[in-house]
Amino acid sequence: MRQHWKTSDPHALATDAVIMATIKTASSTIHAIDLFCGIGGLTHGLRLAGLTVKAGIDIDPTCRHAFESNNEGAEFVCKDVRDIKFADLEPYYATAEVTALVGCAPCQPFSAYNRRRGQSDSDCSLVNEFARLIREGKPDLVSMENVPGLATHSAFDDFLETLILLGYDIAPTRIVSCEQYGVPQRRRRLVLLASRRGPISLPHSHPSPPTVGDFIRDLPALRDGVAYVGDPVHATMPLSPTNRQRIAQSKPGGSWADWDDHLVNDCHRKAHYPAPYGRMRWDALAPTITTQFCYYSTGRFGHPEQDRAISIREGAMLQTFPRDYVLVDKRDPLTMRELARQIGNAVPVNVARAIGAAFVESASGQ
Repeated sequence: MRQHWKTSDPHALATDAVIMATIKTASSTIHAIDLFCGIGGLTHGLRLAGLTVKAGIDIDPTCRHAFESNNEGAEFVCKDVRDIKFADLEPYYATAEVTALVGCAPCQPFSAYNRRRGQSDSDCSLVNEFARLIREGKPDLVSMENVPGLATHSAFDDFLETLILLGYDIAPTRIVSCEQYGVPQRRRRLVLLASRRGPISLPHSHPSPPTVGDFIRDLPALRDGVAYVGDPVHATMPLSPTNRQRIAQSKPGGSWADWDDHLVNDCHRKAHYPAPYGRMRWDALAPTITTQFCYYSTGRFGHPEQDRAISIREGAMLQTFPRDYVLVDKRDPLTMRELARQIGNAVPVNVARAIGAAFVESASGQ
């Protein structure tokens, strides 16, 4: 398996030289708070880059177990950001030399998928609340990660204006392809970085993107989607008899065009997007891991070899969560649909690690 980071984690970020150099100067005196933290993708990547994350804030209580189990010392605060003032955050920054405020405001209003479906994109309140907290507290470092569509909205312009008026340096790179930062997906994201400590930019990206096989090829095979012993989330949604026939005829990288005619519905022939019911390829990028990746019918989420959709664990690993990242509380397990939503909404850990490296470099004046 190709290694993307010279540590015990073979799935970590690929920008070895730049990030290893900056991590040497990292200090626990950079304290971060993660707004809209979910299960902790952004938090975990920042911690891997050497930052201390003091708290994560999210309105969804089902994220608490995963967030706190994998991010020791970071407190999960179950609260609506609208109800928080920067004064409420100040105790978490009490011993910090450098303060960082980061977050990924829920992106559904700005996604291309929802715009195509005619859903309203008028609710920018959470982006505006993020800007309000910056105005109130003026943290040293800021990062906002979101879908690229946000960059075309007035809420983003207002957010930028807030940073400019407060004297922040803003990174020139804003729309990134996540595979350039060690994420094995075709996933484009808006990554806004700003610093009051000097210039800031994302580290140089890696020229050789990882593949699906690099990340999940060595996981144990599953039969009938039943969870693998020892990992309750290495499991999949069951397939209907018809979908079993369909995936058996699906080729890696192919589509419904591979099937016998009696398995193809009219809706498939009329669709302009061929990916539903498709398989991934070992030697290529995965599609964007969405909140519905657990369903074979919603995208190219079929396993490259086995006749099943990818498992919850495989989806998390394609989001670059470590293989041992705790996702469920055995006392109160979540459904696969809930887990897929949490994973699909997360900031890929390796992208977060690059953000953390940029923070360290800016704070150290390099």
